[in-house]
Amino acid sequence: MAREMMYGDAIATAIIEEMQRDPNVVFYGQNMAMTERDPMLKRFGKERVRIAPISETAEIGIGIGAALTGLRPIVELWMSEFMLVAFDQVINEAPRFRYMSGGQVSVPLVLKAGYGFCAGWAGQHSNCVYHTMMGIPGLKVVVPSTPADAKGLLASAIRDDNPVVYLHPYMLTLDKGQVPEGEYLVPLGVADIKRPGTDVTVIAVGWLVSKATAAAERLGAEGISVEVVDPRTLAPLDVGTLVGSVKRTG
Repeated sequence: MAREMMYGDAIATAIIEEMQRDPNVVFYGQNMAMTERDPMLKRFGKERVRIAPISETAEIGIGIGAALTGLRPIVELWMSEFMLVAFDQVINEAPRFRYMSGGQVSVPLVLKAGYGFCAGWAGQHSNCVYHTMMGIPGLKVVVPSTPADAKGLLASAIRDDNPVVYLHPYMLTLDKGQVPEGEYLVPLGVADIKRPGTDVTVIAVGWLVSKATAAAERLGAEGISVEVVDPRTLAPLDVGTLVGSVKRTG
């Protein structure tokens, strides 16, 4: 069964369901659990939902340490640019402990952040910085473009034993779509063909997937068949699906 849900609600649903399923999942960040009325705090308590200091380096460092002890932290960073001040933690620490320990430890950490906030929040709140995190061994990067993918990819990210950067476009927050109820997982590293076509391939990420699909519909009325492919996971990248589409369309 599926029901209509907003993109932002699908993300919240994934967090709640995973916290209910696994007591090792913890959730914290800035501007969270600020009062006793916070719904997540009331549901899961102070041991699992916490406010963090205004220091991304501290937030992510705490998350890495917690993950090394067996917890599965979700760190709410709000804006992807905020990670830039803690990039040593993001690309030089979290992804490498598993390698440096010869696989003896894992770092099941989710760094959750939005991007592309286009409402007058200036240069440090509206950029897309995911390209800076691609190609880092051990670090996974996901960008869901639909409410269903938002839920399924986040659940998979939380269960993954590697650090995952989960990026959600703020422009999609209120978009609605059908979302499967109950346990729903979208595998990391698997692209999705959002619209099949035969003449040309368009590869789009995040908010631009819906724009590309809308453009493809208009071109379809003119007799041009556009295939729209959404990588969904930027690292690891499903090169096979992307190349296969281009081979079909030429």
